Amino acid sequence: MPGSHEILEQVDEGDEVVTRLRAVGTHDGDLPGVPRTGNAVDVTATVVHRIEDGKIAEKWSDHDELSLLQQLVVVSLPEG
Repeated sequence: MPGSHEILEQVDEGDEVVTRLRAVGTHDGDLPGVPRTGNAVDVTATVVHRIEDGKIAEKWSDHDELSLLQQLVVVSLPEG
C-alpha cells in the first residue's frame, strides 16, 4: 500500500531499538485474500530491532491487524 510512515516514539536500550509508528495509505493493490478496496487506511505498529555490529540482527513487530481489517471491511465487530 503506498503511503507514509510516521515515527511516533523511538527508544533505544542496550542493543535494542523500539519504534512506535503510524502508517497511512490507500489500499490500491491486492493483499493476500483481500482484493483492492481503494479505502484509506491508518494503522499503528510497534517494531523492535536488535542491533549487532552496527547491523539489524533480529526484528520483531506487532501491527494493529484488527484495525486494518476493519478499515478494509474484511472484519466487522458487533455493536454494543
